[in-house]
Amino acid sequence: MTTILYIIIAIVAFGVMIAIHEAGHFFTARACGVAVYEFSLGMGPRLFGWTGKTGTKYNIRLFPIGGFVSMKGEDEEAEGEDSFSQKKPWQRFVITSAGAVMNILLGLVLSFALVLAGDIGTTVVAEFAEGAITSEWLNVGDEIVEINGSKIHTYNELHYEILHDCYEPVDVVVIRGGERVTLKGVTFPTQISDGMVYGDFDFSLYRAEKTAQNVLKHTWYFAVSTVKMIWESLTDLLTGRVGVEAVSGPVGVVEAVGTAASVGPYNLFYLLCVLTMNLGVFNLLPVPALDGGRLVFILFEMIFRRKVPEKYESMVHFIGIVLLMGLMVLITFKDIVKLFG
Repeated sequence: MTTILYIIIAIVAFGVMIAIHEAGHFFTARACGVAVYEFSLGMGPRLFGWTGKTGTKYNIRLFPIGGFVSMKGEDEEAEGEDSFSQKKPWQRFVITSAGAVMNILLGLVLSFALVLAGDIGTTVVAEFAEGAITSEWLNVGDEIVEINGSKIHTYNELHYEILHDCYEPVDVVVIRGGERVTLKGVTFPTQISDGMVYGDFDFSLYRAEKTAQNVLKHTWYFAVSTVKMIWESLTDLLTGRVGVEAVSGPVGVVEAVGTAASVGPYNLFYLLCVLTMNLGVFNLLPVPALDGGRLVFILFEMIFRRKVPEKYESMVHFIGIVLLMGLMVLITFKDIVKLFG
């Protein structure tokens, strides 16, 4: 029964992220006067739904792996003031990007909740563990402000940079005695997880007072660090540092969310924060069929004052969605094999 409960929590949480995304498209389309034919959560056969006063159909579909908002003139030229294709480029840009923006804003709200719920750490070294490697370079009282050129403002940023970059010697900049000091080739302890080597801590940090200013500061940099982690994860995947086996689809996501829910609320909300940010960032990538791919064509029109012919744009998006669906099938198959393997 407990496992079923966690699965339900995971599906509902995933559905909320999709609903937030599609609501961004829906409300900005309505605000710009675009007719919306359908607002659907899930894909595949329709389970149930209703028709609103404006004629929009609201549907819940069988497979909880996505959703969509169908607008007049979205994928073809359609006449009328309520057609997406007849709106000004900036309006189409806002409508197309609104879904991803809503996911990122949800991530910002979750970041705020996570900062409020946890302790606020500084980047000042408080104490070394016994036999700490980093004590050869760092001193108690050092404020770490930069690692390998990346600025450090909060504990969360420091934690990520050490995890991601410090599996090999790095340059660290600290504030020591009021002066800025550069430490060359600092070596951190490492750990191995899923075949990858990560940097690790061998010292503790001082805590900071949880003031309104500190909460807002840490919320902002928590969100920024999360977006950076997502972006660099994509880079790591392309460069081969992370293997394809680390990529998960809806099945893997539901499993991960269910596992996080079983550990505790903080872990669950942290994972949801990462996932909604990931959904937002991924959808803004300039990939055909994604929101980012559509934005490229709108930006082209805004810069060159002319549209790409509809048939060519539709062809590009069709090819893109076929490739994405094929990739999704392969990833889902991998997740299922891993789940029952």
